[in-house]
Amino acid sequence: MKNLKSIIYIFLSFSLIGCSKFLDVNPKGVLSEEQVSKPELIDNFVVAAYAAMPGLGFGTTHAPWIQSVRSDDAYKGGGGLSDQTPWYEMEIYTAVTPNIGNNDGPWYLGYVGISRCNTAIRLLNEMDAAEYELKQERIAEMKFLRSWIYLGMKLRWKYIPFIDDTVPNDAVIVEGISNRPDDMKNDLPIWDRIIQDFEDAAKVLPDIQTEKGRPTKYAAHAFAAKALLFRAYEQNDQHKVVNINKETLQKSLVHINEIMTKDKSQFDLEEDFANNFLPEFDNKTKESLWEIQYSIDDGTTDGRINRGDELNAPWWTPFFSCCDFHKVSYTMINAFKTDNTGLPDFENYNNTEFMGDKYKEYFTSHSFDPRLGHTAAIPGYPWKYNNAIIYQESGSRAPFQYGYFNSMKEQVDPNCNCLFKPFYIYNSMNKKEIRYSEVLLWKAEILMEQGQLQESLNLVNRVRSRAATSLAHLKKADGTLWMNYKIELYKPGVNFTLNKENLKKAIIWENRLEFANEGRRYFDLLRWGLLSETMNEYLNKEKRRFDWYNQGRFVAGRDEYLPIPQPQMNWSKGSYKQNPGY
Repeated sequence: MKNLKSIIYIFLSFSLIGCSKFLDVNPKGVLSEEQVSKPELIDNFVVAAYAAMPGLGFGTTHAPWIQSVRSDDAYKGGGGLSDQTPWYEMEIYTAVTPNIGNNDGPWYLGYVGISRCNTAIRLLNEMDAAEYELKQERIAEMKFLRSWIYLGMKLRWKYIPFIDDTVPNDAVIVEGISNRPDDMKNDLPIWDRIIQDFEDAAKVLPDIQTEKGRPTKYAAHAFAAKALLFRAYEQNDQHKVVNINKETLQKSLVHINEIMTKDKSQFDLEEDFANNFLPEFDNKTKESLWEIQYSIDDGTTDGRINRGDELNAPWWTPFFSCCDFHKVSYTMINAFKTDNTGLPDFENYNNTEFMGDKYKEYFTSHSFDPRLGHTAAIPGYPWKYNNAIIYQESGSRAPFQYGYFNSMKEQVDPNCNCLFKPFYIYNSMNKKEIRYSEVLLWKAEILMEQGQLQESLNLVNRVRSRAATSLAHLKKADGTLWMNYKIELYKPGVNFTLNKENLKKAIIWENRLEFANEGRRYFDLLRWGLLSETMNEYLNKEKRRFDWYNQGRFVAGRDEYLPIPQPQMNWSKGSYKQNPGY
């Protein structure tokens, strides 16, 4: 089989992991570790680990769009403040407690996936390599998946218990294993274990996988680079960045260079930015280093569809029936404006408003970075590049609270054969976890910190240049552009003064525009130590737009991370330590 999607469905009927008590019994109809003696049976446990990945997004904070809501990218949306209240509480911060909803489930599901990886690794370690030539490669895949989950959890909760395949009972809760042992001075040891798994995987995994969905060595290099980049920004106990470790940055750069020195036939920017967000380009772009695999019409009842974004289509008859979550914020829309030089309007970008009918005039009286047309659904403009379907105000359920702008990247054409619409709206477009543009901007960030300013700027301009030419999907039937798209490169001595302060601002902004509403922004601000400053400025501005933001306030030293879920604190029987401020 050419695609890992095809393998996963065979195993959907196997439920290998449940709650901690469930693991202590042998349920009927389920393979136990003692029953496994052949490679093909072990592979079932490997596939079970892959099968856990798509489920991590279902209604949980693992879904990338939830991080958009926690940043200045987006509003929760939906039918009002009482519609999925926990996410509203997360976006204003002040209402978050250890008992907040939609927080315990993601933690639990993360450890379910980790447990599946650990089970597979233990079984693989017991297998004779002479009988199973893929033994080391499969172990590397499981280490990759395990640390991919851990990386997401580390960014959300900071101090998490690291349970690996050496733990005899790797249930969701293991009494006696702390998320922060008394001798752990900071969170760096957790980073090191995550990084080690990715680096181990990179040494073993092949350059190319014929079964799409399995990670390559370059995917492992990319995630090792990402984890090292975050580790380099060292935090104190109050989550304040106190040091940027140049040695750690250099280690990240080594992994990045492993990817960038590959032949461009394998990795490069796509010619058109849009290709990253169209289902026909699943597993087909040069830009994607690894994708979460989804499918439909695969022989299962509903398909292996994306449940993480099921609430995000507009409430818009006759095209979609639910549910209008993930609304692009006014601040984010404003960030796409460009000034008369074609650069972002860094200082005054957020001074324009959209209330009443003003937004209609707004889009005809300003110039924009073309990535706006790929990121936001705007009334009066095409839905997902389809000039025959013009998005309408009626698609917004509560515009008086959340405005009219839907997040577009995770959406598809309503005529797509990738849709499943029982009521909630599911699609089978893959989720690209690492894009080559991200790797380029990581390198730009590292080179900036190393003082190589021009080399860094060249990489920023490389990403920006692609954005400037990504216009084919943004044209009317007559070939003219829907908006005034104006974007220029940073040109020292012409429209830009090259120094570290200005370059850092440009890198921050380029990350913001390139990955808008993809769940990256919050974590980038966390890494740079800019969350408190940025989010309080955002909240104070949005309070003048929507009164429901009046209770919003970001408290430095607390709100950078979610609280350890109280049910997990209870189950640990004193083994876990709560994050500061909760």
